[in-house]
Amino acid sequence: MHFKHPLHLFSFILCLLLASISIQAKELPTRSFCVFDPIGEKGPAYQGMVDYKAAALEWGALLTLHVYTNEAVALADFKAGHCDAVGLTGTRIRPFNKFTATIEAVGAIDDYDQMRKLVGMLAHPKASKYMIDGDYEVAGIMPAGAVYVFVRDKAINSVEAAAGKRLATIDYDVASVKVVNHIGATMVPVSIATFAPRFNNGYVDIAYAPAIAYEPFEMYKGMGDKGGILRFNLAQMNGQLILRKDRFPENFGQKSREYAFSNFPKALEHILEAEKNIPKKYWIELPLEQREEYKAMLRQVRIELRDEGIYDTKMLKILFKLRCQTNPGHYECIEKREG
Repeated sequence: MHFKHPLHLFSFILCLLLASISIQAKELPTRSFCVFDPIGEKGPAYQGMVDYKAAALEWGALLTLHVYTNEAVALADFKAGHCDAVGLTGTRIRPFNKFTATIEAVGAIDDYDQMRKLVGMLAHPKASKYMIDGDYEVAGIMPAGAVYVFVRDKAINSVEAAAGKRLATIDYDVASVKVVNHIGATMVPVSIATFAPRFNNGYVDIAYAPAIAYEPFEMYKGMGDKGGILRFNLAQMNGQLILRKDRFPENFGQKSREYAFSNFPKALEHILEAEKNIPKKYWIELPLEQREEYKAMLRQVRIELRDEGIYDTKMLKILFKLRCQTNPGHYECIEKREG
């Protein structure tokens, strides 16, 4: 075969490579991956999975992605066997892996550096045994940001001020329900789809969410000129990928976890940008003494949920050690009172 120009040869080789990739993809098993993203196909979770799909070809699976704007529907379809894998928020993971679900334990992770270290530890092959529970495997953990308290009135700047106020509460989140009871607020059951509209129209006085919810959910409408955001880390929201283990090639989950951790900086950059873009006028700074008081309250909630079997003891101990590495002088570290 003769080529009159080098570009013709290059084009021919490129066509062969593309054809080879296409043939390989056809030979791989096809698996359905259902992804929850409240924004839909334009949302960051789904867009991230588009890149993930390309990487998964090297791990031995051709994925078909299905986006859900309703997390409950995505969960139901996964349970019904319509999805081989699913991407959900950490709170929804508990039925499949209590160990990783406990990452969202209230007040258990102080900052993003601790979160990064934790996800890195869990992406290591030595941690793989904790990622598998029965037929299910956690194949990746991604940060979604610190959970903050949004208020329609800056006067609601303490636990005492929140007493009796209507608080939008994710009704399936046992930890949130317990926190609401601790502070004496009035629980208003909501879902991820309904919490923002209820906050924005004044049906509730308080809501909680990470900064990435501010813009797409138009939280500024609820805060207006009087509202604000308490700069206090209530918990670390995250997204997790769950596989039906027997539907995927060997080591797929491990490679997936390593891939997810390699993208941690990119996800964190998106979170920090969202926090930075919130107008300064909305942030409510809390005194150190008040923050420590709230940490102690959340610690009590963690202990109660641990004793009730909601939180995993081993994960709580890992999070305790991470906190103490950062702040060894804290009373819980000195007294070794993990929780």
